[in-house]
Amino acid sequence: MNINATLFGEAIWFAVFIWITLKYVWPPLQKAMAERQKMIAEGLAAGERAKKELELAGKRSADSLRDAKAKAAEIIAAAERRGVQMIEEAKQAAKVEADKVVASAKAEIAQQVEQARAELRSRVADLAVAGAERILKREVDAKVHAGMLAELRKEL
Repeated sequence: MNINATLFGEAIWFAVFIWITLKYVWPPLQKAMAERQKMIAEGLAAGERAKKELELAGKRSADSLRDAKAKAAEIIAAAERRGVQMIEEAKQAAKVEADKVVASAKAEIAQQVEQARAELRSRVADLAVAGAERILKREVDAKVHAGMLAELRKEL
């Protein structure tokens, strides 16, 4: 085995290279790797926090949706109650109006019946007078017996 100066020179240069690498290259690499590890750890922590926040947001949105459905159900129920109430009010108003129309019609019928009775009385009185006049043609004087005829009309 022949060890010559070249081998010693190469060994020295290799040792110098390792020393320079350890002194000037390795620390920035370690620092960069440490920073990268720190960023990765922070990213993972942020991911975990985001996952938890997402779960909380999902729960909050589910709660909000549940509340909104409950409020919608309340609004629908109130609208249905108001609709039923409006129908009842309309029925009552229609009944009141129908009662007014019926009462008005009854009053008009009663008035027409009274007019018909008065007209009938007048005609019956005229017919009675005409009949009596035919029977007693000579003795009936319209002027003298006008009071009697008015009395007869009232009785009929």
